[in-house]
Amino acid sequence: MKKIGFLSFGHWSGQQGSVTRSAEDVLLQSIELAEAAEELGADGAWFRVHHFARQLSSPFPLLAAIGARTKRIEIGTGVIDMRYENPFYMAEDAGAADLISGGRLQLGISRGSPEQVIDGWRHFGYAPKEGETDQDMARDHALKFLELMEGKGFAKPNPRPMFPNPPGLLRLEPFSEGLRQRIWWGAASDATAVWAGTLGMHLQSSTLKLDESGEPLHVQQAKQLRKYREAFAAAGHSHAPRTSVSRSIFPLMDDRDRMYFGDGRPEQDQIGQIDNFRAVFGRSYVGEPDRLVEMLKQDEAIAEADTLLLTVPNTLGVEYNAHLLESVLKHVAPALGWR
Repeated sequence: MKKIGFLSFGHWSGQQGSVTRSAEDVLLQSIELAEAAEELGADGAWFRVHHFARQLSSPFPLLAAIGARTKRIEIGTGVIDMRYENPFYMAEDAGAADLISGGRLQLGISRGSPEQVIDGWRHFGYAPKEGETDQDMARDHALKFLELMEGKGFAKPNPRPMFPNPPGLLRLEPFSEGLRQRIWWGAASDATAVWAGTLGMHLQSSTLKLDESGEPLHVQQAKQLRKYREAFAAAGHSHAPRTSVSRSIFPLMDDRDRMYFGDGRPEQDQIGQIDNFRAVFGRSYVGEPDRLVEMLKQDEAIAEADTLLLTVPNTLGVEYNAHLLESVLKHVAPALGWR
């Protein structure tokens, strides 16, 4: 059995064929797709976060809205760039969104990826300390956020407050019990995966990874997930670790699917650069359901992970993306033992 959710990058575009033409469109359609996914029996609705781009950016209003409109499905981010975040304000927003959803938030965070503008986090008022990098700053923000998620009091109360205070030092409110055990780290390397396991975060591994061995993406990811779990176990955390991988999987069920995706997409990983490091980008899986089943059986990382996030072409609209999810859930997942 495997949890299966969708991961939306939240694009909007005025190009021909897009039914997601504005920020309003993508926000409202994201809520509708989460509702549709829940009705279909999917396990999660996850969203990317990018700044200065025609994509989803501020996640918490969207997460709270989905939490209010659904009952069962997990609601997640994959991932929030911590270079841009005030951990204190983020702790309040996350607590509120989690309480609205009834404790279904799965909050993915990371040190960030290449962005649309140069040093965009500076426009948000943040800068690395002397001798540190922006990645160091992101990890510092993440560590402070994790500390706040413990719910311990740290602020000295006013002796003459406007409203009565509980005894002792005060914490941020609203506080959602258990959210600290539902924080994920998006790791592009083995070392950061081990770091996440040591800190008791769950692990997200996307459709790309730093190329650390020259092996196919799925092989490197499977090893990364195993190293993460070893570090998690060695740290002695009381909660169970979770791991996810993201994949582009497109069953060809009808002529519309063939028109969109039956174009001979490469069936091999691709090599590129991220922050001047060699990276391996995962292939797309495209084919008739029986062929997809045989291809996916060979993916070691999917087999290793407990959660699979299906990247969706959100600009094609809610109805089509619900069709894609249904195709995987009904015609692919059962044959692989995921359902």
